Amino acid sequence: MRILRIHHTLPVLLLAGISCVAGPAHAAGPDFQYVGQDDRVHGLTAPRGCVAAEGGGGRAVTNATRGTAVLHQGPGCTGRVVGTLRAGEVTQVRPSFASVDFPVTR
Repeated sequence: MRILRIHHTLPVLLLAGISCVAGPAHAAGPDFQYVGQDDRVHGLTAPRGCVAAEGGGGRAVTNATRGTAVLHQGPGCTGRVVGTLRAGEVTQVRPSFASVDFPVTR
């Protein structure tokens, strides 16, 4: 059992690939966070459209946005879709992703 803190107020419990979040539904801080292949925590506030995943996303991911986040293996939201996270979802992602699409809804 490992405990990983993506954000100082949002501990994530990792058990055999299952993630559980303890704490408030929406903590203060970035709306989208991930641990990159560079072992650093990266965060985006109010992301829209296609965004590069600095550090190469590839570990724990938290989508605290109000919409869906689509993870792409290639830059510029190209290539294979690695995963799709619904609003509020926390998960592990493998393989890595190079960009994230936050569709703009009207």
